[in-house]
Amino acid sequence: MDKFVSMEIFVAVVEAGSLTAAAERFDISSAMVGKHIRALETRLATRLLTRTTRRQSLTEIGRQYYEQCRRILAEVRAAESLAEAMVATPRGVLKVTAPLTYGVEVFSPAMTDYLGAWPEVSLELDLSNRIVDLVDEGFDAAIRIGELPDSGFVARPLKPYRMRACASPDYLARMGTPRTPADLERHECLGFLHWGREGQWRLDGETACANSLRAGRFRANNGQALKVAALRGFGLVMQPEALLAREIDSGQLVPVLDDYLPDGAPVHLIYARDQRATPKLTTFIDFVVERFGA
Repeated sequence: MDKFVSMEIFVAVVEAGSLTAAAERFDISSAMVGKHIRALETRLATRLLTRTTRRQSLTEIGRQYYEQCRRILAEVRAAESLAEAMVATPRGVLKVTAPLTYGVEVFSPAMTDYLGAWPEVSLELDLSNRIVDLVDEGFDAAIRIGELPDSGFVARPLKPYRMRACASPDYLARMGTPRTPADLERHECLGFLHWGREGQWRLDGETACANSLRAGRFRANNGQALKVAALRGFGLVMQPEALLAREIDSGQLVPVLDDYLPDGAPVHLIYARDQRATPKLTTFIDFVVERFGA
């Protein structure tokens, strides 16, 4: 017999005053109530109740066992209530990872809106360009840029990660505005080392292959550093739109060569396939898809 059920029935017998009253509470027979009590007594190797034809009373051990059962069952009910509440209301810690630049410039600012909507949820946001293992490292979800390998994860498409090329007004006034990739031969192209050893630009268009694979004099493995150089009038920068958007909107940087830029990289929100997803995760997924969905 289930030990916790037997404990509940024992407590009911004590509080109701008889096996018959406890049987009515659980909608079982008095004989079945007796079996539960005997099962407990057999497991404990002691008597819990002293029964006569007219009344029943607790033994000394039975009285102490009754108090402990009440406490244990109350804690079980509290734990169940907490679990039910967590299923009903988004709460708890949400652990998410995203690429560095996308996370800082695009994703992180929106997360305050999500947390404002769900005050009982906390967010741990890991910004890193490494590919984390969601399961082994305990992450609820991840933002991934680029083509996804086949996996068992759910992948929700988001807006593509577009590139922009731009320069400061001072630079363009001094060096001229490039109209085609061929014009880049006369310009300083700030190189991003993650594109290859030379950090060379690669653009689309009929003359791109011949004229755009050029290494500039300033190369770095950080887009923010290249943006600063462009703001200081040193050259042309090509980086994700997310990194350059504020400066473009303010006029500090002027876009060029929009017709020759490569297609945006795909972006996905991924998470484990789980039919019992918690409200904190389902509300997070809904928020991200609504805010950033393709």
